[in-house]
Amino acid sequence: MRPADAMPSPYSLAIADRCVVCKLRNESFFCSLPAAVLHEFEKLKVSTVFPKGALLFVEGQTPRGIHMLCQGEVKLSTTSHDGRTMILKVAQPGEILGLSGCVSGRPYDVTAEAHTPCQANFVRRQEFLSFLRKHGEACLRAAEQLGTQHKDAVEVIRSIGLGHRASEKLAKFLLSRDTGGTNRLTLTLTHEEIAEVLGTSRETVTRTFKEFKRANMISVQGANISIRNREAIEKLLGA
Repeated sequence: MRPADAMPSPYSLAIADRCVVCKLRNESFFCSLPAAVLHEFEKLKVSTVFPKGALLFVEGQTPRGIHMLCQGEVKLSTTSHDGRTMILKVAQPGEILGLSGCVSGRPYDVTAEAHTPCQANFVRRQEFLSFLRKHGEACLRAAEQLGTQHKDAVEVIRSIGLGHRASEKLAKFLLSRDTGGTNRLTLTLTHEEIAEVLGTSRETVTRTFKEFKRANMISVQGANISIRNREAIEKLLGA
């Protein structure tokens, strides 16, 4: 049965249209705010459903506002001067996209592309800034997200700049995707996209996956990966 606060969607998403009674949010989400504050946020936002491949905004674009991701995944990527694309991360529900540009007024420094069908709430820049000035709880949540985004950027730089071996990069990538520590994960990225995350080639990613499987460190069934020897993978990080 569809929840009472959900609306039908052409992309098989149970759209949560009302933030106050939304069942999707949790304590880590920006929208986990006091009810009175959330009621005001709800008046500002516009809910939109994006198909896979849709662009929420592009690198270099003047910031129009923020998108708060409710469902689905969004790829955040940047392009070098020679045209190479690097995926910085795959944003998950609860993240605010375009926050840095919205606060600073500088052009978006990444391109946000729907990696899966997704729902996001859009708030115009000036309205969002006024909302932050008025509500300290919301301002603190935004600051926390900026801090997390900075930490993620540092991790990308550390991985690309200091992790020279493909096996080390892939090991770190797999462990980072196993957020629950269950030794099971589902990859929605292709080998080409993983290569863009790791700053290497698709061929290198495919070869390294095969090496991990031959060493019985992982098993792969379609998009589902089981980590069979976590200790061996963790050792690669300190080798």
